[in-house]
Amino acid sequence: MAEALRVENLSKFFGALGVVRDLSFSVPADQRRVVIIGPNGAGKTTLFNLISGEFPPSGGAIYLFGTDVTRMPCYRRTRLGLARTFQITDLFPYFTLMENLLLALQAHDPCAYGILKPLKSYSHLYEKAAVLLKEMNLWEKRDLPIGSLSHGETRLVEILLGIAASPKILLLDEPTAGLTHSESLWLANIIQNLLRDVTVIMIEHDMSVAFELAERMIVLHQGGIVADGSPEEIRENQKCREIYLGKSHE
Repeated sequence: MAEALRVENLSKFFGALGVVRDLSFSVPADQRRVVIIGPNGAGKTTLFNLISGEFPPSGGAIYLFGTDVTRMPCYRRTRLGLARTFQITDLFPYFTLMENLLLALQAHDPCAYGILKPLKSYSHLYEKAAVLLKEMNLWEKRDLPIGSLSHGETRLVEILLGIAASPKILLLDEPTAGLTHSESLWLANIIQNLLRDVTVIMIEHDMSVAFELAERMIVLHQGGIVADGSPEEIRENQKCREIYLGKSHE
């Protein structure tokens, strides 16, 4: 089976501090839901920053669909089919929902290089935006400024902007952060149903969401992988229990 993603002996040091240490794993192209968990400081977001090209690695290699992207800039990785969201939302709060989405769609369209025609002249972008907003049940709020949306809706827009790139791999960095339990389950349902054909690799702190979504779970601790398997295997893994609950002192 072809691989969507492979990292080999990946490391990242900040001075003497090793945040990611000699980390290796691969994700087959037909695997749709990989959830990465681990305590604070385990190296999860740093791993995403390495995969997406935000940080250069200190050692090791990264491959997307068989192409070595280790030293490739972010925008070229995007062209290969990689998209990501961040823990902290980075939207234009005074622009409407539709305007934010159109900007994201334009960035991945040939019209991004046109400077002589107004954006409104590109009807195909509006048509695609309408389809996405209706799928996400956000059509009625298309003309509202982003700043007026609820936190849960804002997190959903972040995912929507990631989908706008038509990715093959979507990295979601704690998409349910700051949401209530019911909002988290609502967002998990949307991820499950609207991203069926996309390989989603997700960092998640809400264990109920993580176990609900995952086909496979990777557990990080101190920059390395301590467990990798099905949700059932992770749930029964003694090392994972020790990391999250502390060692027994019986």
